[in-house]
Amino acid sequence: MMQAVQSLSALAQESRLSIFRLLVQAGPAGIAAGSIGAKLDLPPATLSFHLAGLTRAGIARSRQEGRFIFYSADFESMNKLIGYLTENCCGGKSCDVNPGGKSEETTRARRRA
Repeated sequence: MMQAVQSLSALAQESRLSIFRLLVQAGPAGIAAGSIGAKLDLPPATLSFHLAGLTRAGIARSRQEGRFIFYSADFESMNKLIGYLTENCCGGKSCDVNPGGKSEETTRARRRA
């Protein structure tokens, strides 16, 4: 449970969530720190702070290749977090956000009514 709290806490900040999304999109090969900063327009010190937070939380990994540091999402930890949330928050059942197969249009119409 403590790992889930740390992971969710790390993701509960806009820049870190954006970085993590970019890492997930990059896949297991990851992406160089400088490229992350350029894509998200983050200064090096800010980027370093956020990458350290994601790494400490166990949802990102780093590796050095020559002069560059590459970061990637830790997919095993991410899947464990999703499993934990499903098991403990949904009672082990699928977290169906659209019960009964109603269309999103129907769901939105009901909310407005």
